[in-house]
Amino acid sequence: MRRPVRFVLTRVAVVALAAAAVHPVAAHPLAAQVAQAEFAARREALVSAMPDGVLLALGAGEPVPDFIPFHQQVHFFYLTGFDEPGAALVVVKRGTERRTMLFVRGKNPAQEVWTGNRLGVAGVRERLGIEGRDASVLRTVLDSLLQVHPALHVLGDIGARMTERSAHDQFVDALLAQRPGVKLTDLRREVERLRGTKSAAELDRIRIAAEISARGHLAVMRAVQPGMAEFELQSLAEYTWRREGGDGPSYGSIVGSGPNSTTLHYNRNDRVAQAGEVIVMDMATYFDGYAADITRTVPVSGRFSPEQRALYEIVLHAQKAAERQIRVGGPARAMSDSASAVLAAGLAQLGLIESADATYDCGTAESPRSCSQLSLYYMHGLGHGIGLLVHDPDQYSRLGRFEVGSAFTIEPGLYVRANLIEIIPETPRNRTLKARIAPAVARHANIGVRIEDDYLVTASGVVRASAGVPREVDEVERELATPRPPRDASVVERYLKYKTGR
Repeated sequence: MRRPVRFVLTRVAVVALAAAAVHPVAAHPLAAQVAQAEFAARREALVSAMPDGVLLALGAGEPVPDFIPFHQQVHFFYLTGFDEPGAALVVVKRGTERRTMLFVRGKNPAQEVWTGNRLGVAGVRERLGIEGRDASVLRTVLDSLLQVHPALHVLGDIGARMTERSAHDQFVDALLAQRPGVKLTDLRREVERLRGTKSAAELDRIRIAAEISARGHLAVMRAVQPGMAEFELQSLAEYTWRREGGDGPSYGSIVGSGPNSTTLHYNRNDRVAQAGEVIVMDMATYFDGYAADITRTVPVSGRFSPEQRALYEIVLHAQKAAERQIRVGGPARAMSDSASAVLAAGLAQLGLIESADATYDCGTAESPRSCSQLSLYYMHGLGHGIGLLVHDPDQYSRLGRFEVGSAFTIEPGLYVRANLIEIIPETPRNRTLKARIAPAVARHANIGVRIEDDYLVTASGVVRASAGVPREVDEVERELATPRPPRDASVVERYLKYKTGR
């Protein structure tokens, strides 16, 4: 039996938090570049798992139009660390023999005036330790290789679109048209399996992303006040991340006040927060290509109302219940089961559901079925992996257990929509339910609560990497009680005048 991995509750987060309070920009130790040996090991792990043949991993193309930011294809970046457009990785496998080539755009000083310096073919060997080839000969080289090795294993934007063939699809289509006998294999599942276990270097980057993201949340907590627009809070967080070396938002920032707090993926961020409401802030940054994901819920007026506090504490207790289930070798399902049990018991106590295991009619007359009453208020999963993408593969979803190298979120939530009673289907059974819960729904209407943190399973323990931002009720209220910095109210006045006519 494996010993449980302990939580590493060191003073690191506390010290960082104190430093941020004194110095607006707290220095992070910049992580060293991921070693080329690690990229080589990733490639070898993938190639070893595939049959003999040719691996083709296609990078992203140049954005059209050229003012759109470039984002590298994630599987390609995982295998190469190369961040220029128009590149391709080719590995030829024959038994134990390997030949690895990186096809890149050649140097072009006239073009680089617009797009920046390119590594070029000569720089590939020097910088990456791989044989460099010019991207212009990729098609010719592949055609020659496939004549000898009629098996093509591909990665890229292949078969991902329902209504059109991507540029990657079209490139592979053309190859196969010339070599119709070639067997095609998609390696996405295999590379996602590899990506599910994060190396120490990857965990370090996620940790830094979470620490920087926490500083953005802390800055927002120290600015929230009635009359602020959601976009003001969003901009403050994103400014803080960029100032500290974050790459930019790792997903569309969600800042939902009042009724918007009950919409899971709300991101218009254009409403003005009012006194007495809560704000759900789900926002985080990348660091060196790796994503964090943090959510906090705060009261606009500085203190939670009794109804807000009741829901908040249920969600917080659910998150902590899930945390207690994290141990190496332990079942991942126990996290969700524990959190759901706490949420259901709490809702039953508040009168928002009839009992912890109660159900309601959620089907149709043609297809009747029952659903948990908990799902009326908690309709998403408990969490997900994080890494190169904010929703990244993680080994626990494949293995069903935790192992060193896992990186994931825990994000329970409760959302009481004002029109909930109207949403519930009209059946005799549901009419009784509606009558029973209507008073509690009215008391808690327009209150949404989500709390989300990032967890890393390392060789020395489980780290809550986002611990730098408060989550306890008294800690949150204490941050909100600090003096508010001055702000220009005319920004919101101008916005309301021109956007809403008020």
